[in-house]
Amino acid sequence: MADMGAFRDAVVAWAAGGPGDPARELAARLPVRAAVLLEGPSDVAAVDALASSRGRDLAAEGVCVLPMGGAMSVGRFAGLLGPPGLDLSLTGLCDERERSYYARGLERAGAAQQEFFVCTADLEDELIRALGVTRVEELVRAEGDLRALQTFQNQPAQRSRTSQQQLRRFLGTTSGRKIHYGRVLVEALEPDRVPAPLDGLLTSV
Repeated sequence: MADMGAFRDAVVAWAAGGPGDPARELAARLPVRAAVLLEGPSDVAAVDALASSRGRDLAAEGVCVLPMGGAMSVGRFAGLLGPPGLDLSLTGLCDERERSYYARGLERAGAAQQEFFVCTADLEDELIRALGVTRVEELVRAEGDLRALQTFQNQPAQRSRTSQQQLRRFLGTTSGRKIHYGRVLVEALEPDRVPAPLDGLLTSV
């Protein structure tokens, strides 16, 4: 839904210090009922892919899936979108090491009671564990990236790491790869193998 994209852009501009009126007007017109606060675009790709696989159109449901550009921005976004601002229902997905940013940010925004979901390391790690190394390597081959993966695995710094660690790092080595595989890995999941944080997030909105 193009209007939800416009709302997302307006919120990002607002968080960067721009005016809030465009976001307020779009929120009222759409209407928007909830915001999913995510660290970056690869998380957005994964959430959108899972929603699509379950036949859901989050934008049409009034849910804005929002990349914040880093977990440390959660307080600012929660303040604009939560009780002090647009008073939307908030949820989100973060890594274990970022749990404190989310907890403090939501608390400062008066939204401490709102639930967010935590990945042990990060979402890519959750997806690799859910699919298994062999299946992920098959997907990398199917996407035409096997030679690049093998070259990466042969680097001296990678040789002491497990295959899972290598895959996780590989996905983040090239601009756009993490976003692309956020969708590819989710689309390859069996319905009963969706990582708990991702499943919980989508079920909550």
